Amino acid sequence: MSKTTPATKALQKLGVKFVLHTYVYDSDAESIGLQAAEALDVEPNRVLKTLMVEVDGRPVCAVVPADSEISMKKLAAAMDAKAAKMMPPSDAERITGYHVGGISPFGQKKKVPVAIDQAALNHTTVFVNGGQRGLQIEIDPNDAAIAAGAVTHALTA
Repeated sequence: MSKTTPATKALQKLGVKFVLHTYVYDSDAESIGLQAAEALDVEPNRVLKTLMVEVDGRPVCAVVPADSEISMKKLAAAMDAKAAKMMPPSDAERITGYHVGGISPFGQKKKVPVAIDQAALNHTTVFVNGGQRGLQIEIDPNDAAIAAGAVTHALTA
């Protein structure tokens, strides 16, 4: 597995400190984020899943704890929009340049707005997808928000 991805390159270019972790990715897992947390022996609320969403028809990257469900109403409100819905996987892959299961909020092919659940900021470090299945970036959540140019709001149900 290559440990150099557009996500890691983007963070290096910004001078952001991070640690890479690899694990055996299980494509049959019911929840990819929870499977990553278990494989890395990390609390599930520290592993953040990256979801590509359409907010009033525009692409948005939402980053929420793996053990939580995103609230589309809260996401729409955070983005000053009326409605939000999950993006079809093929659109998510085309926009981000990553495969589903390996989508990172960093280094996406097309720059889109990013929203991070504010609960992530309660941790010293969090784990975010590194742009490849089985690759996680451990990072200070404040650094992650700054690097992604993210807004932080309550985004979970």
